[in-house]
Amino acid sequence: MQRLLRLIYPPTCVSCEALVEEARGLCGACWRETPFIAGLACDLCGTPLPGEAGGIEHCDDCLTIARPWAKGRAALLYKDNGRRVVLALKHGDRLDLAIPAARWMAAAGRHILTPGALLVPVPVHWLRLARRRYNQSAVLAQALARQTGLKVLPDGLVRTRRTPVQDGMGRDERFRNLQDAIQPHPRRARILQGREVILIDDVMTSGATLAAATEAAHAAGATRVSMLALARVAKDA
Repeated sequence: MQRLLRLIYPPTCVSCEALVEEARGLCGACWRETPFIAGLACDLCGTPLPGEAGGIEHCDDCLTIARPWAKGRAALLYKDNGRRVVLALKHGDRLDLAIPAARWMAAAGRHILTPGALLVPVPVHWLRLARRRYNQSAVLAQALARQTGLKVLPDGLVRTRRTPVQDGMGRDERFRNLQDAIQPHPRRARILQGREVILIDDVMTSGATLAAATEAAHAAGATRVSMLALARVAKDA
């Protein structure tokens, strides 16, 4: 039956729909256009750094900005096919992309996805959720939970006010925009108490959203908070 299905519906690239050997993968051309973060990366935000993997290093931004989380990783740079994948998931209803994305995130975050950690997606405001119909970070967290066997708490955090879209804002504006905008869910916060939390997001830019989410998780009693993003906006991207 599986062979028959493959003949009728051969697997295609999740990005361009070219024929591929394995389902939910990338063709060779799209793989080369996808900027996976490999090698040495900033231990707090995942930005790639010059040098060989193995040590703990921090990028210039993370040496300048106090990050409230303990560790951070990202699977892709937000450019080329990495950007197209994120936008297709976020705005194009391509929820199927969460499966390969979770696989890439699991590889990138293998050092922080520790047994017993709780996956918590960065929340969106309910008005934005009603318009988009899904929270892409929650979709990624659910797929990552299936990939890793870790538990996920989709509604551990909530957006208490609707913030303006941050495109075009500077770093300081982004942090002011998110101040006190994310809080522990009033009925779910107790689940975070005493737990190691890994925040899941689609893209990290300045880190303002993840900082607000980290502070909310700590306010709920989380003992340690790390972050894992599908993509990272880098200065040279």
